[in-house]
Amino acid sequence: MHSLGHRLNCVFQIAAVLLALLCAFASLSDNLNTPSVHANVQVLKVNWFRKQLNGNDEVTLTLNISMDLQSTFTWNTKQVFVFIAAEYETAKNSLNQISLWDHIIPDKDHAKFQTQIMNKYPLIDQGSNLRGKTIGLVLHWEAMPKTGRMIRDGLFLSDFHLPDEYT
Repeated sequence: MHSLGHRLNCVFQIAAVLLALLCAFASLSDNLNTPSVHANVQVLKVNWFRKQLNGNDEVTLTLNISMDLQSTFTWNTKQVFVFIAAEYETAKNSLNQISLWDHIIPDKDHAKFQTQIMNKYPLIDQGSNLRGKTIGLVLHWEAMPKTGRMIRDGLFLSDFHLPDEYT
C-alpha cells in the first residue's frame, strides 16, 4: 500500500519535527538561567604611556584578572567568549570602548581562573586625549549556545586613573 520511499519520508519528517522541538526547548531553557558572575580586575602597573609618532596616545598595562564564570554555563552552552574593555569619554565621543584582553572559555571546568598578564591589545586613543583620564574597566561575556540565541551581558569592574604626563 505505501512504498518504501513514502515510509522513509514519514520517518524523516517525524525526526525533523522532534529535533526542532528539542532545539526550541534547549533554547528556551537558557532563559531560566540567571548567571551570577564574580570577577575582579586590577591594574597593577602602567607599563608605558606614550605618544605615538602619528600623535595617538598608547598605553600598555599589567592586569591582575580573577573571575568565576561557571554560572554562565548550562547544558546548552557550547563556549563563552569573555573580554575586558576600557571605557572612557572624550570631547569627540561620549563612549569609547577598547578591548584590552579576550579569552574563549571552552567548558565549565576552565571558567574559574586567576591570571596576571599584560593587556593583549594596547589601549590606543585617536589623538592625545588620555592624559589624566579616568578609565573604566568592564567585563563583557557572550555565551554561545549549542542551539538558540547568543546571550550577552557585562559587569562594571573598576576605574583607574592614567598619569597626567607620558612615561
